Amino acid sequence: MKRVVAVIQARLKSTRLPAKVLLDLGGVTALERCVRRVRRFRNVAEVVIATSDTPGDEIIERVGERLGLRVVRGSETDVLSRYVLAAERTDAEVVVRVTSDCPLIDPDVSSLVIERFLEDPRADYASNVMERRLPRGLDTEVFSAMALLRANRNATELTEREHVTAHIYRRPEVFRCLSVVGHIGEDHSRHRWTLDTVEDYRFLHAVFSRLGDRADGSTFRQVLNVVGDDTALLALNAEVVQKPS
Repeated sequence: MKRVVAVIQARLKSTRLPAKVLLDLGGVTALERCVRRVRRFRNVAEVVIATSDTPGDEIIERVGERLGLRVVRGSETDVLSRYVLAAERTDAEVVVRVTSDCPLIDPDVSSLVIERFLEDPRADYASNVMERRLPRGLDTEVFSAMALLRANRNATELTEREHVTAHIYRRPEVFRCLSVVGHIGEDHSRHRWTLDTVEDYRFLHAVFSRLGDRADGSTFRQVLNVVGDDTALLALNAEVVQKPS
């Protein structure tokens, strides 16, 4: 079995909602909500936090250490190099990329992406976002350390340095990329469960209030049931436009 490491990227600086990962969601920070869920991913040997080396992000480091995680610090803007550092420090052969603004990420959904990647010995990359069917906020990307290193050597565009995997999935003629689409025939992509704006926070705060003690163990289907067709709840962040990647 290859050594699989889940790397959660997190920092305090955010253009639309600074320090968002430290916001309270049902008595627990958004970052810790994410960590609790990532720890339940199958086939993952270690979970680490990759934060920046800029002043202020030592808070992220302290949170990670309190949670018993290894914390790797690197460039604030060159997130690709930060992932390379995390992979090297942990001897990762396969990297799972998760962003800390996904407090409702589903371990079963993410584990499926990991499993599909591991089943294909020729795969360089797998994700559930190449063909988006799931709510935004369940995004999971899996890639080999070799593909990561190759991207780091060759990526020159600023967007490809910032968004880690862009150099890989933009070049299917070079990298073998797998699209993992579970729940065939369903489309829940209209739902937005990521934390990037005040509107997102209001929505997620309401969802976690409804989930209560079930929050950490809830599946995406259970969250869907909680959200339902509540138009007032859905309207809280319905107008938020996702930043381009």
